[in-house]
Amino acid sequence: MAFGNGLEDGDEVMSEINMTPLVDVMLVLLIIFIITVPVLTHSVKLDLPRAQNQPNVVKPETITLSVTVDGTVHWNDTVVDAATLDQRLRAAASQQPQPEIHIRGDRKVNYEHVVKTMAAVQRAGILKLGFVTEPGG
Repeated sequence: MAFGNGLEDGDEVMSEINMTPLVDVMLVLLIIFIITVPVLTHSVKLDLPRAQNQPNVVKPETITLSVTVDGTVHWNDTVVDAATLDQRLRAAASQQPQPEIHIRGDRKVNYEHVVKTMAAVQRAGILKLGFVTEPGG
């Protein structure tokens, strides 16, 4: 008997592992891999055409709207009034791709002036609006 129950004095417990099934399985796997590896690397030799591929990256224009302490709005360093601002924003909204609007508000400007500028951008239908700040305290 391979494993004893300890009741019989003449039988000892067999503690060896039978390696024959393990070696058989390993040899079968080795033969399978030897046969399948050349099949996986087999391919048809072709001389493929070459072409240059450059991605078309169209960067949108960036428009900076600056709001000064007295509430004056600057369109890229040009002073504009409310009517001109609305007209330019509608023209910018119709461009493809739409420009990005960056709003820069003076630290001491009344919040109302910045909100009015944001509302004008939203009414024009421009989707990308960002705020520019200075780092630090």
